[in-house]
Amino acid sequence: MSYVNAITNTSLRADIVRHLTFTMGKDAAHASAYDWRMALSFALRDRIVEPWFAATRRTWETGAKRVYYLSMEFLVGRMLEDAAINLGLRDAASEALAGLGVDFSELVGEEPDAALGNGGLGRLAACYMESMATLGCPGYGYGIRYEHGLFRQSIEGGEQREQAETWLTQRHPWEFERPESAYLVGFRGEVTRLAGRAVWTPSETVRAEAHDTPVIGWGGRWANTLRLWSAKPTTLFDLARFNHGDYAAAAEPEALARTLSRVLYPDDTTFQGKELRLKQEYFLVSSALQDILRRHLAGGFALGDLPAHAAIQMNDTHPALAGPELIRLLVDVHGMEFAAAIEIAVACLGYTNHTLLPEALERWATYLMGSVLPRHMQIIEEIDAWHATRHPTRPHYVGIVKHHEVRMGDLAFVTSHRVNGVSKLHTELVKTSLFPELDALHPGRVVNVTNGVTPRRWLRMANPALSGLITRSIGPGWEADLDRLAALQPFVEDAGFRADFAAAKRANKAALAAWIGATQGLTVNPDAIFDVQVKRVHEYKRQLLNILQCIAHWQRLRDAPGSAVPRLRIFGGKAAPGYHAAKEIIRLINDVALVINADPKTRDALQIVYPENYNVSMAERLVPAADLSEQISTAGKEASGTGNMKFALNGALTIGTLDGANVEIRDEVGTENFFLFGLTATEVAERRRDPEHARRAILASQPLQDVLQMIAEGRFSPGEPGRYHGLVHNIWNSDYFLVASDFAAYDAAQAQVEAAFAEPDRWWRMAALNTARMGYFSSDRAIRDYMTGIWGTVSAL
Repeated sequence: MSYVNAITNTSLRADIVRHLTFTMGKDAAHASAYDWRMALSFALRDRIVEPWFAATRRTWETGAKRVYYLSMEFLVGRMLEDAAINLGLRDAASEALAGLGVDFSELVGEEPDAALGNGGLGRLAACYMESMATLGCPGYGYGIRYEHGLFRQSIEGGEQREQAETWLTQRHPWEFERPESAYLVGFRGEVTRLAGRAVWTPSETVRAEAHDTPVIGWGGRWANTLRLWSAKPTTLFDLARFNHGDYAAAAEPEALARTLSRVLYPDDTTFQGKELRLKQEYFLVSSALQDILRRHLAGGFALGDLPAHAAIQMNDTHPALAGPELIRLLVDVHGMEFAAAIEIAVACLGYTNHTLLPEALERWATYLMGSVLPRHMQIIEEIDAWHATRHPTRPHYVGIVKHHEVRMGDLAFVTSHRVNGVSKLHTELVKTSLFPELDALHPGRVVNVTNGVTPRRWLRMANPALSGLITRSIGPGWEADLDRLAALQPFVEDAGFRADFAAAKRANKAALAAWIGATQGLTVNPDAIFDVQVKRVHEYKRQLLNILQCIAHWQRLRDAPGSAVPRLRIFGGKAAPGYHAAKEIIRLINDVALVINADPKTRDALQIVYPENYNVSMAERLVPAADLSEQISTAGKEASGTGNMKFALNGALTIGTLDGANVEIRDEVGTENFFLFGLTATEVAERRRDPEHARRAILASQPLQDVLQMIAEGRFSPGEPGRYHGLVHNIWNSDYFLVASDFAAYDAAQAQVEAAFAEPDRWWRMAALNTARMGYFSSDRAIRDYMTGIWGTVSAL
C-alpha cells in the first residue's frame, strides 16, 4: 500500500469513526451494521460535496447551459459502493473498515435499494445522470421522492403479491433536504379573465419540497444534482374540523399531499387511479419548471434567453405536461405573449419516446384534464390551434385533442424541437408507425440516440472478476472510454485469456448458485447454462414464449434422459398490479417450476427459479453470472432495451429477435455470436393480417400442441385443472404477440445454444467477443449524442 493510500485510509477511517460517534451517536463496541454503513456513507458523502459545490460554482460563474432531465423514475439502486468506486475509494474504504473490524461487503449488502423506479426507463435515467456527471455536462435530474416506490413483490403460491416498499423506513444518507426550495402546485379550481389575461385559482394546493442527492461522476471530477420532490400539505391540519369531531376531514390536506408522492404508478384501472397519476405527472413538471425558471432568473438572464441556458428533456411521455406548464408560467405568471412562450417552450424541450405501445403513450379524457387542470386544458387547445394554423394543409385527423381525449405523445411531439427514439429500428418505427403524419409535417425533428449503460456500475462494480481481467489485459482507464474494449479482440485468440474469461464467469456463477441456494432453497449446478430473462413482465416481452419452450424442453428430456446440456432457467420481474395477463404468466412460470424441479428424471438437467422482487441489486448478481440473455420480445415492440446491453457487456450471449437495440448489438458483436430467431417487425405486421395465424402456427408444431395440451389438462395446476384455460384459448385464437408463430424458430435457436455450449472453446470465444465489441453501448456515448444533437451543450471539464 502506497503512502498516499495510507493517508487516505487513515483519514477515511478517522472520518468513519467521527460520523459513527457524532452523527450516529454510537461507539464502536455497540455499533450495528446499520450504524457502520451510515457512518461510511456520510464519510463518502463528505468527499462528494466539494466537487459538487465546485461544479455548481463553475456552472454559475460561466453561465453554462444546463440540462434538466425530467423523469418519473430514477432507479438508482444501492449507492454506497457506486460512490466509493467513482471516487476511487473502493479499496480505501474496504481497508479502512477492515482496520476497524468491519466487512465492507456486509455493509454494501445491508443498504436498501432506493425504490424510485420500475425497470429500464428508470435505470436508463440513473445511468444517464451518472454519465452526465462523468462527462462534466451540467445538469439536474428531476423526479419524485416516492415514499413507497413501485411495490415490493412477493411470490405466494406462485402468484405475485404486492406490498408497500419500505426503503425510507431507514434514514437515506445520500440526500440533503432543501426546505428553502419549495413551490406551490395547484389542482382543480377555476379560470377567470382579468385585464384580458387568464387567472387560474386552484382549489387544491400542495407544497413541493426538494431533496437533493449529489451524483458523482467517474474519478470524482464533477457532480450533478438529482432533485426529488416530496409533496407536503399547504395546510397541515384543520384544527377546527378536528375539534368538531370530523377527524377524517381534518387530515384531508395532509392525505392528498402524501398520496401524491407515496407510490410510483398507482393502479390506473380505476378513475381515482387515473386522476392520481395525472396529478403526479403535473406535480413533477410544475415543481421542476418553477425551479428552472427561478434558477434562470437568479442568474440574471432574460426569460427570452431561456433556450440558450436550459435544455429540458422529457424522459418518455409522462412529463408531457412540461410544454403546457412552461407556457402557463411564461404567459400567466410572467406576462409573456402566447406566441413567444410557445416558441421558447419548443426551443427548450426535447422528448424521448420509449415505447410503441399505445397504452404507454397515455391519453387523458378531456373531462379529467379539464377538471384536474382546467388552465392546462385551455393551453393544450391553444397549442393544438397554433399547430393547426402553422400547418393548414395537415391531414384533418392530426391533432392533440381528438375524440374527447388529450393525446400526450402528440402533445410532447408538437412542443419539442427534437424527438428521439432509442434505437435505430425504434426511431424508424417512430417515424413510420407512431407519428407518421407529424414526422411529415416536421422533417428532421425525429432523430435517433441509441441507449447505453454505464460501465462503471454494470461492469466495473458488478463484475470485479471480469473487470480485473480486462484491466490486466488492456490497462486501466477503459471505464471512462469503453471503446477501448476493442483492444481485447487480439486477446480473445489466446487460449489462456479465454480460460481466464471462463474462470471469471464460473466464479460469478458459483456465487449466484450459493445465493440461490440460500434464498430459494434450490441447489443448482454452476456448470449448467445460466439462462436468464429478467425484466418487467409484459406480454410483448414474451416470458410466455420462454416458459412454453421450457416445457417442451422438459418433455424431450423425459423422453431421452441425459441427452442435453444442463440448464438453469432464471426468470425475474414484476407485473403491474392491474395487469391480469402478466400476473397469470408469473403464476404459470412458478407452477411449471414446481413440477419440473421436483421431477427426479430431469432435475439434474433442467431447473427453473423465479426469485421475487427483482431490482437493481438482484440484477447486479444475475448479469455477471448469465451465460444466455433472453431478449425475445415480439419484433417491433421493444424500443431498445438496456438489459440486453448489460448482459452482452458481461459476456452473455444473446438469444433474441430483431427488435430494439438487439439489431445494433448483433451488428456490433457479429451475427455468428448472436442466436437470432423469429419474425421481423415487417413480417409481424403481415402475419397479423391473417386471422388464422395462431391456429396455423400451432397446428404446424406438434411440440407446441403438446405443451398447450398439458397446460389445458392441468398438468401444472392439478388442484385447479382449468386455471389456464383462458391463457390457452388466447394463444389458439388471438395471440397478438405471436408466441405461436415464433415458437418453432425459438425452439430451434435454443438447440443451437446447447450445441455451442457443448463446445467450450467455441462458446468462450463467442462470449469474450461479445464483451470486446460492446464499447458502443456506453451511456457516455449516448450522452455525447444528446449533448451535440439535441441539447446543444458542452462539457464543463
